[in-house]
Amino acid sequence: MMMTLGMFVFGMPTLAYQEFQRQTDWRHSSTSRIGARPARQFVGPGEDIITLPGVLLPELAGKTLSLDALRIMADTGKAWPLIEGTGRIYGIYVIESMSETRTLFFKDGAARRIEFSLKLARVDEGRIDLLGSVLGNLGDLLR
Repeated sequence: MMMTLGMFVFGMPTLAYQEFQRQTDWRHSSTSRIGARPARQFVGPGEDIITLPGVLLPELAGKTLSLDALRIMADTGKAWPLIEGTGRIYGIYVIESMSETRTLFFKDGAARRIEFSLKLARVDEGRIDLLGSVLGNLGDLLR
């Protein structure tokens, strides 16, 4: 297991990412002053974005169904805990976007290679109303 987003497990059998990219911002308000540089005041944390690009090779490792499962999770608009395989907890994240590029096709149109990129945005941990329900969302997927 590389990482989990809610109950979705990233790894060789499902979906393995090749890079982990994280961009964290902090907000500083600026006020203009005459004859001096602007005054700045720290107003809190800003965006915390994680991008997971990778390649899915359905013949060797991973399943295209994994991309569908992540799309269903994203469609709910809910937030999910992001936990690394080492046990490190990154926080609560929503799926902000996902892109995929399919190449090298079989005769039936199935792709041999699928490049993907998943963009996750951190949300306020105090908003438990945003948390996804394992039974509600995965139960719908299994029906």
